[in-house]
Amino acid sequence: MSPSPVPQAVQACHELLLWFILQLDTFPRSRRFTLGERMEAGVLEVLERLVEAAYSRQKDQALSHANLRLEVVRHLWRVAHELKVVTTRKYEHGAKLLDDLGRQIGGWRRSRESMEASS
Repeated sequence: MSPSPVPQAVQACHELLLWFILQLDTFPRSRRFTLGERMEAGVLEVLERLVEAAYSRQKDQALSHANLRLEVVRHLWRVAHELKVVTTRKYEHGAKLLDDLGRQIGGWRRSRESMEASS
């Protein structure tokens, strides 16, 4: 028996988390334990909610919560850039990864809504 495929949003969040942790490790000490930890915890929570949605019958609440936490992480990432903790190039790359993940979550939510409307 082969394992069930991992939803694309879960894989994208996993990859985002790996990239993010490497960036957070370069934060100055004064920001690593405040801003950095909040961002890492936020992305970890998004991953947890996406895995929950993948294996749960009631996906809507988990996807909604993941989307909300992702939005908070986006704002924290922007603050990190404004405080010059990350370069513009890294900020743009991270913002693109966050945006791509948000689109995947939104697509997952819309596909669930259309499936429910058709049944």
